Amino acid sequence: MAKKWVYLFTEGNAEMKNLLGGKGANLAEMTNLGLPVPQGFTITTEACTQYYEDGEKINDEIMGQIMEYIVKMEEIAGKKFGDKENPLLVSVRSGARASMPGMMDTILNLGLNEEVVEVLAAKSSNPRWAWDCYRRFIQMFSDVVMEVGKKYFEELIDKVKKEKGITEDVDLTAEDLKRLAYLFRDEYKAKIGEDFPDDPKTQLMEAVKAVFRSWDNPRANIYRRDNDIPYSWGTAVNVQMMVFGNMGETSGTGVAFTRNPATGEKHLMGEFLMNAQGEDVVAGVRTPRKIDQLKDELPEAYDKFVEICNKLEDHYRDMQDMEFTIEDKKLYMLQTRNGKRTAKAALTIACDLVDEGMISEEKAVKMIDPRNLDTLLHPQFDSEALKSTEPIGKALAASPGAACGKIVFTADDAKEWKEKGEKVILVRLETSPEDIEGMKAAQGILTVRGGMTSHAAVVARGMGTCCVSGCSEIAMDEENKKFTLAGKEFHEGDWLSIDGSTGKIYDGIIPTMDAAIVGEFGRIMAWADKYRKLKVRTNADTPSDARKARELGAEGIGLCRTEHMFFEGDRIDAFREMICSDTVEEREAALEKILPVQQGDFEALYEALEGNPVTIRFLDPPLHEFVPTDEDDIKKLADAQGKTVAQIKNIINSLHEFNPMMGHRGCRLTVTYPEIARMQTKAVIRAAINVQKSHPDWNVCPEIMIPLICDEKELKFVKNIVVETADAEIAAAGSSLKYEVGTMIEIPRAALMADDIAKDAEFFCFGTNDLTQMTYGFSRDDAGKFLNAYYNTKIFENDPFAKLDQIGVGKLMETAVKLGKSVRPDMHVGICGEHGGDPSSVEFCHKIGLDYVSCSPFRVPIARLAAAQAALNN
Repeated sequence: MAKKWVYLFTEGNAEMKNLLGGKGANLAEMTNLGLPVPQGFTITTEACTQYYEDGEKINDEIMGQIMEYIVKMEEIAGKKFGDKENPLLVSVRSGARASMPGMMDTILNLGLNEEVVEVLAAKSSNPRWAWDCYRRFIQMFSDVVMEVGKKYFEELIDKVKKEKGITEDVDLTAEDLKRLAYLFRDEYKAKIGEDFPDDPKTQLMEAVKAVFRSWDNPRANIYRRDNDIPYSWGTAVNVQMMVFGNMGETSGTGVAFTRNPATGEKHLMGEFLMNAQGEDVVAGVRTPRKIDQLKDELPEAYDKFVEICNKLEDHYRDMQDMEFTIEDKKLYMLQTRNGKRTAKAALTIACDLVDEGMISEEKAVKMIDPRNLDTLLHPQFDSEALKSTEPIGKALAASPGAACGKIVFTADDAKEWKEKGEKVILVRLETSPEDIEGMKAAQGILTVRGGMTSHAAVVARGMGTCCVSGCSEIAMDEENKKFTLAGKEFHEGDWLSIDGSTGKIYDGIIPTMDAAIVGEFGRIMAWADKYRKLKVRTNADTPSDARKARELGAEGIGLCRTEHMFFEGDRIDAFREMICSDTVEEREAALEKILPVQQGDFEALYEALEGNPVTIRFLDPPLHEFVPTDEDDIKKLADAQGKTVAQIKNIINSLHEFNPMMGHRGCRLTVTYPEIARMQTKAVIRAAINVQKSHPDWNVCPEIMIPLICDEKELKFVKNIVVETADAEIAAAGSSLKYEVGTMIEIPRAALMADDIAKDAEFFCFGTNDLTQMTYGFSRDDAGKFLNAYYNTKIFENDPFAKLDQIGVGKLMETAVKLGKSVRPDMHVGICGEHGGDPSSVEFCHKIGLDYVSCSPFRVPIARLAAAQAALNN
């Protein structure tokens, strides 16, 4: 039996969303509810996928079914395509299974040609309407199907209006519109080189192909990538009888929401235009009127519309976004869907629907997009100010929020300017760990290089600071403290505004507004916590980050990067002395200076976490990241070490690595310099003993995490050093402190050898940033150079550093969990890479049986909600 590619609206329902797309499924559902829906048919999403598989062609089977359903639609309508007595006109609209507002294309009034327009003009006694439909159709078909830009037609409209001395389209007469239709046809021929098609069936097939093609247009591809919509889903096409809002002053069209999409307030809001077609409302050609004014114009249609709105919201149990047309006082519904809303509105609507008895708590938790919560936690640009401002550049939206400040080019300048009371944007080629204090001082960070998990992005997200990274359009001149973007030269002290939620960069000052966490936020989070199974920890290196994460609901620290602590104050000097030491004794003397400050840091972290687990990763980056580059700093180090500048420079040069990501770092540092691990163990254990003494009711149990393990013997060697040192400290203090030693799984070999490694590891934590780099074999900082080409060629759909690759990297994780737990069933397993705050990655972690996810402080609420949704969905 042949596959069914086409469905009448009467054959579908809301449950068929994957096949019929959101719009088609909802048109079918409204038909089933007995609402006034102009009838038609839906060509399935599978037909779209098949179109691409067949090399962008509609095959004979699909074509045959479309032709068959045209006949069925003609029978329902009592009209025929191209008929001289009773011609049928249709609209052709896209409709993917996930709502993609404004991303894909629509064609109205299809079926018109010179003969049909004359028939309609005569039969309706309304020639103005007929010619208006025809000129609109030529314009839309030319734009959407043949890709002749709208602007050429707009110029012709403006020219005719100017000649007539009028300013509004509605003041054009039937003769004017007829003239425009002919001008449009001439324009089409001039641009395309052939006559405008007159056969309605040819028009329809070309329009269907255009809608399929629009699934792959650049704006749709970007929207899909930003909203986790797979390319493989395809779009459906809805072919629907036309109803006309442009038939005169008793006709109109509009868009409305059953609740306010900005605030969530329960009242009907929307806009309409009399004597207009759908695109006029959104195109901004005329100023629409508020929906409640429709009551004065057409009271019966308005009352019917309010009744339908209530019925739809009750039926779908969610806020609805609807399109309608009124043709000569009769109301028709063209679309309904669950409306897009701000994060604030989403929380309000979810809580209100629970209070109204419409939905359960579980449904309320499931209906909120976790990613949208970001906007509640970070400053935003003033939306009114943003409307009148064009961006000058766009790069990666690396850390959300909005920032406005004066440009500075170095971390030291950022600190200095902040101390003087200035707000600054730190602009760098790329950031390094040395920049940490400057990054803290800045309102926002903009980098020329780097990806979503580059140093700048990771650190900025942890601090809750706005960051836009990888803006390769910038021509940087750091030495002279200037850069060029969009043809303009920017200097130190110039104002710049950046939006880390969209990646957009603006010239000058755009005012920002602080985020406000509204009352419903806590309520939704409490429900989420009730249903989730995964614990949520945070990645935090400072007490202030840890406290912020606790405020936002973190249940522990999943990753404390100890290297970030070495850059505070004077301790970097002692650490550099350690690096440049010639003997073990010299190294130990330098480490002895660092020990008390590390211990103090850990005590503050334990205090901030109030007895919740704290995982401390021992030193991970290669040593070259800590050495000075500035001549004054090199001289200072030489003097402290009693060495010459030349000797220090030789040591620095000797630390250079060809591939630092895979070089002398992580556990390899401890194998080479065991004294580093001894110092860090003493600091961890002494801090824990002190805090446990001060808070006997807390359970302080440090988790020491050894990074970059790839072999069981390697872990055993490092663990022996840790255990020997820790046990000696505990015995000397007469304490009964418990601690755990585990490892980061961030090398594919470690995942494959997890059963061996689990003999010595008491816990695993996946470092998915490095695991992704190592598995793919490309650097997260350099991937930006080729990822766009990979998106354009459909090799990749997403950045694997922003959204976990569940097929490859995920298989390694799943393998490691199974192998590790086969040896040590009670071991706890978590994730602390950047993916710990990505909703689809959190769902995967739930599925493979992880115990917790760990993410930057401001992503904790996102992870809590995503974990609850994962539990409810699975």
